[in-house]
Amino acid sequence: MGFDTADDAGVYKLSPEIAMINTVDFITPPVDDPHWFGLIAAANSISDIYSMGGKPVTALNIVMFPSKQLPLEILKEILRGAHEKVIEAGACLVGGHTIEDEEPKFGLSVSGTVHPDRVITNAGSQVGDVLILTKPLGSGVLFNAARAGKLPLSLLEEDLLPSLAALNGAAMEEALQFDLHACTDITGFGIIGHILEVAAGSRTRIRLPYSSLPFYAEAEAMYKKGVSTLSNEANRRLSHNQLQLKLSLSTQAEELLFDPQTSGGLLFSLPASQGQELLDKLHQRGITSATIIGEVIPGEIGIEVV
Repeated sequence: MGFDTADDAGVYKLSPEIAMINTVDFITPPVDDPHWFGLIAAANSISDIYSMGGKPVTALNIVMFPSKQLPLEILKEILRGAHEKVIEAGACLVGGHTIEDEEPKFGLSVSGTVHPDRVITNAGSQVGDVLILTKPLGSGVLFNAARAGKLPLSLLEEDLLPSLAALNGAAMEEALQFDLHACTDITGFGIIGHILEVAAGSRTRIRLPYSSLPFYAEAEAMYKKGVSTLSNEANRRLSHNQLQLKLSLSTQAEELLFDPQTSGGLLFSLPASQGQELLDKLHQRGITSATIIGEVIPGEIGIEVV
Protein backbone atom coordinates (compact mmCIF):
# COMPACT_ATOMS: atom_id res chain seq x y z
CA MET A 1 0.00 0.00 0.00
CA GLY A 2 1.50 3.28 -1.10
CA PHE A 3 0.10 6.70 -1.93
CA ASP A 4 -2.69 5.74 -4.36
CA THR A 5 -5.47 6.95 -2.04
CA ALA A 6 -3.44 9.54 -0.12
CA ASP A 7 -3.34 7.27 2.91
CA ASP A 8 -1.46 8.20 6.08
CA ALA A 9 1.38 5.67 5.80
CA GLY A 10 2.84 2.99 3.58
CA VAL A 11 2.26 -0.68 4.39
CA TYR A 12 4.49 -3.56 3.26
CA LYS A 13 3.55 -7.20 3.85
CA LEU A 14 6.43 -9.16 5.38
CA SER A 15 4.62 -12.44 6.09
CA PRO A 16 1.06 -13.79 6.35
CA GLU A 17 1.02 -12.51 9.96
CA ILE A 18 2.99 -9.26 9.87
CA ALA A 19 2.91 -6.12 7.75
CA MET A 20 5.25 -3.18 8.29
CA ILE A 21 3.91 0.38 8.42
CA ASN A 22 6.27 3.23 7.48
CA THR A 23 5.75 6.95 7.91
CA VAL A 24 7.74 10.15 8.25
CA ASP A 25 6.75 13.65 9.34
CA PHE A 26 8.49 16.73 10.65
CA ILE A 27 7.34 20.24 11.48
CA THR A 28 8.62 23.70 12.34
CA PRO A 29 8.19 24.83 15.97
CA PRO A 30 4.50 25.50 16.73
CA VAL A 31 5.57 27.27 19.95
CA ASP A 32 8.86 28.61 21.31
CA ASP A 33 9.03 26.11 24.19
CA PRO A 34 11.38 23.33 22.96
CA HIS A 35 9.99 20.61 25.23
CA TRP A 36 6.44 21.17 23.97
CA PHE A 37 7.84 21.22 20.42
CA GLY A 38 9.36 17.77 20.91
CA LEU A 39 6.21 16.33 22.51
CA ILE A 40 3.87 17.62 19.80
CA ALA A 41 6.14 16.80 16.86
CA ALA A 42 6.58 13.23 18.06
CA ALA A 43 2.87 12.69 18.72
CA ASN A 44 2.17 14.10 15.26
CA SER A 45 4.58 11.66 13.60
CA ILE A 46 3.46 8.60 15.55
CA SER A 47 -0.21 9.28 14.79
CA ASP A 48 0.07 7.93 11.24
CA ILE A 49 0.90 4.47 12.59
CA TYR A 50 -2.23 4.48 14.74
CA SER A 51 -4.41 5.72 11.90
CA MET A 52 -3.55 2.58 9.89
CA GLY A 53 -4.52 0.35 12.82
CA GLY A 54 -0.91 -0.39 13.78
CA LYS A 55 1.41 -0.43 16.75
CA PRO A 56 4.53 1.82 16.76
CA VAL A 57 7.75 -0.17 17.08
CA THR A 58 10.78 1.99 16.24
CA ALA A 59 11.46 5.68 15.63
CA LEU A 60 14.30 7.73 14.15
CA ASN A 61 14.84 11.40 14.96
CA ILE A 62 14.87 13.85 12.04
CA VAL A 63 16.59 17.04 13.15
CA MET A 64 17.33 20.34 11.43
CA PHE A 65 18.91 22.79 13.85
CA PRO A 66 20.85 26.10 13.72
CA SER A 67 23.57 25.13 16.18
CA LYS A 68 25.51 28.35 15.52
CA GLN A 69 22.54 30.54 16.47
CA LEU A 70 20.81 28.55 19.24
CA PRO A 71 22.27 26.77 22.29
CA LEU A 72 22.32 22.99 22.17
CA GLU A 73 20.30 22.95 25.39
CA ILE A 74 17.27 23.83 23.23
CA LEU A 75 17.92 20.81 21.01
CA LYS A 76 18.31 18.65 24.10
CA GLU A 77 14.85 19.70 25.30
CA ILE A 78 13.29 18.98 21.89
CA LEU A 79 14.80 15.50 21.88
CA ARG A 80 13.77 14.91 25.49
CA GLY A 81 10.14 15.68 24.72
CA ALA A 82 10.15 13.44 21.66
CA HIS A 83 11.78 10.57 23.53
CA GLU A 84 9.11 10.78 26.23
CA LYS A 85 6.40 10.32 23.59
CA VAL A 86 8.21 7.45 21.89
CA ILE A 87 8.49 5.63 25.21
CA GLU A 88 4.86 6.40 26.05
CA ALA A 89 3.86 4.83 22.71
CA GLY A 90 5.71 1.65 23.63
CA ALA A 91 8.26 2.11 20.83
CA CYS A 92 12.06 2.35 20.80
CA LEU A 93 14.15 5.28 19.65
CA VAL A 94 16.89 3.70 17.53
CA GLY A 95 18.79 6.67 16.09
CA GLY A 96 18.33 9.57 13.74
CA HIS A 97 20.07 12.20 11.66
CA THR A 98 20.85 15.88 12.18
CA ILE A 99 21.74 18.63 9.73
CA GLU A 100 22.50 22.30 10.11
CA ASP A 101 19.59 24.53 9.10
CA GLU A 102 18.56 28.16 9.59
CA GLU A 103 15.26 27.22 11.28
CA PRO A 104 14.65 24.37 13.73
CA LYS A 105 12.62 21.50 12.32
CA PHE A 106 11.93 18.22 14.02
CA GLY A 107 10.01 15.01 13.52
CA LEU A 108 10.27 11.25 13.40
CA SER A 109 10.46 8.46 10.89
CA VAL A 110 8.34 5.77 12.53
CA SER A 111 7.92 2.07 11.76
CA GLY A 112 5.10 -0.04 13.12
CA THR A 113 3.42 -3.38 12.63
CA VAL A 114 -0.10 -4.55 11.84
CA HIS A 115 -1.71 -7.82 10.77
CA PRO A 116 -2.07 -7.70 6.96
CA ASP A 117 -5.79 -8.49 7.23
CA ARG A 118 -6.42 -5.71 9.76
CA VAL A 119 -4.98 -2.66 8.02
CA ILE A 120 -7.31 0.33 8.35
CA THR A 121 -7.28 2.73 5.41
CA ASN A 122 -9.00 6.00 4.57
CA ALA A 123 -10.84 4.36 1.68
CA GLY A 124 -13.40 2.05 3.28
CA SER A 125 -16.12 4.43 4.42
CA GLN A 126 -19.67 3.22 3.64
CA VAL A 127 -23.10 4.78 3.25
CA GLY A 128 -24.80 4.63 6.64
CA ASP A 129 -21.61 5.27 8.60
CA VAL A 130 -21.16 8.05 11.11
CA LEU A 131 -17.90 9.98 11.53
CA ILE A 132 -16.29 10.49 14.93
CA LEU A 133 -13.51 13.06 15.48
CA THR A 134 -11.37 12.69 18.61
CA LYS A 135 -9.78 16.17 18.96
CA PRO A 136 -11.07 19.72 18.36
CA LEU A 137 -10.07 21.89 15.40
CA GLY A 138 -8.42 25.30 15.10
CA SER A 139 -4.83 24.71 16.21
CA GLY A 140 -3.32 26.38 13.14
CA VAL A 141 -4.73 29.84 13.77
CA LEU A 142 -4.08 29.58 17.52
CA PHE A 143 -0.39 28.87 16.97
CA ASN A 144 -0.09 31.82 14.60
CA ALA A 145 -1.93 34.05 17.08
CA ALA A 146 0.53 33.08 19.82
CA ARG A 147 3.47 33.86 17.51
CA ALA A 148 1.93 37.25 16.69
CA GLY A 149 1.55 38.07 20.38
CA LYS A 150 -2.27 38.13 20.18
CA LEU A 151 -2.72 35.13 22.46
CA PRO A 152 -0.67 34.34 25.60
CA LEU A 153 1.15 31.00 25.59
CA SER A 154 -0.30 30.36 29.05
CA LEU A 155 -3.76 30.02 27.50
CA LEU A 156 -2.49 27.41 25.05
CA GLU A 157 -0.92 25.43 27.89
CA GLU A 158 -4.30 25.00 29.56
CA ASP A 159 -6.07 23.24 26.71
CA LEU A 160 -4.44 23.21 23.29
CA LEU A 161 -0.91 21.95 23.96
CA PRO A 162 -1.88 18.98 26.18
CA SER A 163 -4.47 17.96 23.57
CA LEU A 164 -1.99 18.09 20.69
CA ALA A 165 0.70 16.27 22.67
CA ALA A 166 -1.71 13.45 23.52
CA LEU A 167 -1.11 10.23 21.60
CA ASN A 168 -3.93 8.82 19.48
CA GLY A 169 -3.19 5.26 20.56
CA ALA A 170 -5.92 4.97 23.20
CA ALA A 171 -8.56 6.20 20.75
CA MET A 172 -7.52 3.69 18.10
CA GLU A 173 -7.40 0.89 20.66
CA GLU A 174 -11.07 1.51 21.43
CA ALA A 175 -12.07 1.95 17.78
CA LEU A 176 -10.55 -1.37 16.78
CA GLN A 177 -13.10 -3.13 18.97
CA PHE A 178 -15.80 -2.01 16.53
CA ASP A 179 -16.51 -2.50 12.81
CA LEU A 180 -14.20 0.31 11.80
CA HIS A 181 -14.53 0.95 8.07
CA ALA A 182 -12.05 3.81 7.62
CA CYS A 183 -9.74 6.11 9.54
CA THR A 184 -7.44 9.05 8.96
CA ASP A 185 -5.85 11.67 11.16
CA ILE A 186 -6.61 15.35 10.70
CA THR A 187 -3.43 17.34 10.07
CA GLY A 188 -2.19 19.94 7.61
CA PHE A 189 -5.01 19.81 5.02
CA GLY A 190 -7.62 20.67 7.65
CA ILE A 191 -10.91 18.91 8.33
CA ILE A 192 -12.28 19.44 4.80
CA GLY A 193 -9.11 18.33 3.03
CA HIS A 194 -8.76 15.09 4.96
CA ILE A 195 -12.45 14.20 4.81
CA LEU A 196 -12.33 14.78 1.04
CA GLU A 197 -9.55 12.18 0.90
CA VAL A 198 -11.87 9.76 2.71
CA ALA A 199 -14.77 10.61 0.38
CA ALA A 200 -12.62 10.24 -2.74
CA GLY A 201 -10.95 7.02 -1.62
CA SER A 202 -14.27 5.51 -0.55
CA ARG A 203 -16.27 7.01 -3.45
CA THR A 204 -18.82 8.36 -0.98
CA ARG A 205 -20.57 11.59 -0.03
CA ILE A 206 -20.25 13.01 3.48
CA ARG A 207 -22.61 15.37 5.29
CA LEU A 208 -21.16 17.57 8.05
CA PRO A 209 -23.46 19.65 10.25
CA TYR A 210 -21.28 22.69 11.01
CA SER A 211 -22.75 22.93 14.51
CA SER A 212 -21.37 19.46 15.33
CA LEU A 213 -17.75 20.42 14.63
CA PRO A 214 -15.67 20.92 17.82
CA PHE A 215 -13.31 23.91 17.89
CA TYR A 216 -10.70 25.02 20.39
CA ALA A 217 -11.66 28.04 22.45
CA GLU A 218 -10.58 31.34 20.86
CA ALA A 219 -9.98 29.82 17.40
CA GLU A 220 -12.79 31.73 15.67
CA ALA A 221 -11.98 34.84 17.71
CA MET A 222 -8.44 34.84 16.32
CA TYR A 223 -9.76 34.79 12.76
CA LYS A 224 -11.96 37.74 13.71
CA LYS A 225 -8.80 39.54 14.87
CA GLY A 226 -7.29 39.08 11.42
CA VAL A 227 -5.03 36.12 12.17
CA SER A 228 -4.86 33.32 9.58
CA THR A 229 -2.36 30.76 8.27
CA LEU A 230 -0.39 30.36 5.07
CA SER A 231 -2.19 27.05 4.40
CA ASN A 232 -5.80 28.16 4.49
CA GLU A 233 -6.05 29.32 0.90
CA ALA A 234 -4.23 26.25 -0.45
CA ASN A 235 -6.50 23.98 1.62
CA ARG A 236 -9.54 25.78 0.23
CA ARG A 237 -8.32 25.20 -3.33
CA LEU A 238 -7.97 21.48 -2.62
CA SER A 239 -11.73 21.20 -2.23
CA HIS A 240 -12.27 22.21 -5.89
CA ASN A 241 -15.94 21.65 -6.69
CA GLN A 242 -16.37 18.81 -4.19
CA LEU A 243 -17.40 21.01 -1.25
CA GLN A 244 -20.95 22.33 -1.03
CA LEU A 245 -21.84 24.82 1.68
CA LYS A 246 -25.58 24.60 2.30
CA LEU A 247 -25.71 27.23 5.02
CA SER A 248 -24.59 30.80 5.48
CA LEU A 249 -21.35 31.12 7.45
CA SER A 250 -19.33 34.15 8.45
CA THR A 251 -15.96 34.49 6.76
CA GLN A 252 -14.24 33.58 10.02
CA ALA A 253 -16.39 30.50 10.65
CA GLU A 254 -15.75 29.29 7.11
CA GLU A 255 -11.99 29.69 7.52
CA LEU A 256 -12.06 27.15 10.36
CA LEU A 257 -12.97 24.48 7.81
CA PHE A 258 -9.58 24.97 6.15
CA ASP A 259 -7.47 25.57 9.26
CA PRO A 260 -4.36 23.30 9.16
CA GLN A 261 -3.96 21.04 12.19
CA THR A 262 -0.82 19.80 13.90
CA SER A 263 -1.12 16.45 15.71
CA GLY A 264 -4.87 16.50 15.23
CA GLY A 265 -7.39 13.85 16.15
CA LEU A 266 -8.38 10.63 14.45
CA LEU A 267 -11.45 10.51 12.23
CA PHE A 268 -13.34 7.21 12.44
CA SER A 269 -15.96 5.95 10.01
CA LEU A 270 -18.14 3.13 11.37
CA PRO A 271 -21.77 1.95 11.25
CA ALA A 272 -24.23 4.40 12.76
CA SER A 273 -25.55 1.65 15.04
CA GLN A 274 -22.13 1.52 16.75
CA GLY A 275 -21.32 5.23 16.84
CA GLN A 276 -22.72 6.13 20.25
CA GLU A 277 -21.17 3.08 21.91
CA LEU A 278 -17.72 3.96 20.58
CA LEU A 279 -18.23 7.56 21.64
CA ASP A 280 -19.08 6.42 25.17
CA LYS A 281 -15.96 4.22 25.27
CA LEU A 282 -13.78 7.12 24.14
CA HIS A 283 -15.22 9.40 26.81
CA GLN A 284 -14.58 6.71 29.44
CA ARG A 285 -10.91 6.63 28.33
CA GLY A 286 -10.66 10.37 28.97
CA ILE A 287 -11.01 11.42 25.33
CA THR A 288 -13.77 13.79 26.30
CA SER A 289 -13.61 15.97 23.18
CA ALA A 290 -14.54 13.04 20.88
CA THR A 291 -17.66 13.96 18.91
CA ILE A 292 -19.89 12.57 16.16
CA ILE A 293 -19.42 15.16 13.42
CA GLY A 294 -21.12 13.74 10.36
CA GLU A 295 -22.52 10.88 8.33
CA VAL A 296 -21.93 9.12 5.03
CA ILE A 297 -24.89 9.52 2.67
CA PRO A 298 -25.82 8.44 -0.88
CA GLY A 299 -24.73 10.80 -3.61
CA GLU A 300 -21.79 11.94 -5.71
CA ILE A 301 -18.31 12.08 -4.22
CA GLY A 302 -17.82 15.12 -2.01
CA ILE A 303 -18.81 16.92 1.18
CA GLU A 304 -21.84 18.99 2.04
CA VAL A 305 -21.73 21.24 5.10
CA VAL A 306 -25.19 21.92 6.50
